[in-house]
Amino acid sequence: MKNSKKIQRMVGIASLVAIVVVLQLIATYMPKLPGGISPTLALIPIVVGAILYGPVGGIILGAAMGVMVIVDPQTLAVFMPHNPAATIILCILKTAVAGGVAGLIFKLLYKKNVLVAVILASISVPILNTSLFTVGVLMFFGDIYGGGGAGAVLATLIGLIWVNFIVEFAINSFLSPVVHRIIRIIARNYTVGANFNVGAIYTEDELEENFHSEIEENLN
Repeated sequence: MKNSKKIQRMVGIASLVAIVVVLQLIATYMPKLPGGISPTLALIPIVVGAILYGPVGGIILGAAMGVMVIVDPQTLAVFMPHNPAATIILCILKTAVAGGVAGLIFKLLYKKNVLVAVILASISVPILNTSLFTVGVLMFFGDIYGGGGAGAVLATLIGLIWVNFIVEFAINSFLSPVVHRIIRIIARNYTVGANFNVGAIYTEDELEENFHSEIEENLN
């Protein structure tokens, strides 16, 4: 039974990693919005994975997105030539930490209020992702883009990062009820390797109703 759950957990995380990769590729190569903004939906599966598989799941999915950001043409052109090591560490660390914290937030709060836990986990990812990226850019690339009278370049770069954040924050906030619905549906089948107690997601009446509905479906 334990091996079966481990396999299901691995398959579930691997499936979400594939979704993250595809969504990030779409965001990378789709036409940019005005100002070069390229918001992504890849943060959503990170949130889902963090909720289902806990902080470790969120870290793995965040790291996967970080790898995709490293090979983004903009990253390769703007950051990689100046400090490859810092670029790689920053890209992976920012989303890995965001995913891990999202999983921790949900784990700590879901027994009190599932919807609030999902919303806070959802919005924490873009906040942490952007904040850590901004700090990293200022630490490792501030002298390059902000020195020698080029402060306007650094200001523009930081501005674009935070405009992109506003779009991603709006997307995650808007879709958080959808994430909540997904989690409730998945909670019916606890064998997927969920990181939470199904009894805290559904009330006893709802669980009994679902049980009878499944019996009727099997009979038909």
